[in-house]
Amino acid sequence: MSSNAACDPAGSDPLLTLDQAQERLQAHLAPLTETERVGVRGREALGRVLAQDLVAPIASPPFDNSAMDGYAVRSEDTVSPGVTRLAVIGTAWAGRPYAGTVGPGECVRIFTGAVIPMGADAVVIQEAVAAGRDAIEVAGPIPSGAWVRAAGRDLAAGQCALPAGKRLSAIDLGLIASMGIPRLAVLRRVRVGLLSTGDELTPPGAALQPGAIYDSNRVAISALLQPLPVVLSDLGVCPDDPETLRRTLHEASTWNDVILTIGGASVGDADHVVPTLREIGRINFWKIAMKPGKPFLHGRIGGCHVFGLPGNPASALVACQQLVRPGLLRLAGALPEPPLRLPAVCVKALRKSTDRMEFQRGIYRLEPDGTLTVAAVGGQDADRLAAFSAANCFIVLPAENRGTGVGDRVLIEPFTSTG
Repeated sequence: MSSNAACDPAGSDPLLTLDQAQERLQAHLAPLTETERVGVRGREALGRVLAQDLVAPIASPPFDNSAMDGYAVRSEDTVSPGVTRLAVIGTAWAGRPYAGTVGPGECVRIFTGAVIPMGADAVVIQEAVAAGRDAIEVAGPIPSGAWVRAAGRDLAAGQCALPAGKRLSAIDLGLIASMGIPRLAVLRRVRVGLLSTGDELTPPGAALQPGAIYDSNRVAISALLQPLPVVLSDLGVCPDDPETLRRTLHEASTWNDVILTIGGASVGDADHVVPTLREIGRINFWKIAMKPGKPFLHGRIGGCHVFGLPGNPASALVACQQLVRPGLLRLAGALPEPPLRLPAVCVKALRKSTDRMEFQRGIYRLEPDGTLTVAAVGGQDADRLAAFSAANCFIVLPAENRGTGVGDRVLIEPFTSTG
């Protein structure tokens, strides 16, 4: 037995649970450390992983400002429960502060976002006053701080605004811009080579030969990974030839962080990924107690990770979502992002006969009473891509589940296109 073979799970060994596979995968993946600086504007920073804690250089908001259109007043002038008359001595606009000081018996006309003038400590909204030409009448008392947005109430200067490992959303970028930061340090993207295997695969647009099918998996998997902080390289289709596969994997491993193969990871005579990886690298684990997606594998060629997806479309997509996606985020240095799973009520019975965890494809609905309901789509076989396309969620059935009746509760995992 070779030293590599000793590391490879045999087909007779107990299958790893999904949780075990995820834990083992996370333990074998060290986050990247190389950084680069990108601009906040445009698409450069969207979806990227923050390399270090981002500390607010200024307070947000940077000054006390008005939350409404109205009048800036001294609360001590309005302590009486009766009506108080105040002289209007000026106007404060957003971006054009009032330069003077509000004294006893005075107020300043103020608009939303404008700096609270010196001497004032509250705002009376315009709907609550009787306004004349040069004065207003207001019924008190008006508490100090009314309708005032205090400086630093969102972020204090020196506070950690965003933690290292945060994958930057559009809202995050707006927050960064609000602090006046034009560029920031992010971790570099993970380099991923995507390779389909199989003599039968034909690129869309080409004529189909007898026995051939179009290569849909590479298109779907590529689209699924696009929102992640990765750089995808299309390695094309490798025929069912061990020597060609060996050469392709070895070459791709020299300039990718990850090679993602699709197909050829099972035990058939034409499935060459596992024996080839044993020969030129090593296997961490192979086969998961999961349906679909059982033949998933993880291994390495030198410093390059290899994720092997099954060839059936549903199997490839489920394994990619449950294992490859969190693995790539781990490599990218991102903070963990557990999948969103919600309780839903079955409106149709669900059949389950295996002792593996299942990800059935389903359609969920939000009912008028706020309840989530779900039903499986027709065609749960791993080759049924059209049925998968009709679904909007996974129905997550644990290994011990032996079927679910109408009215029973299950967990669903809604599909997302945000990465």
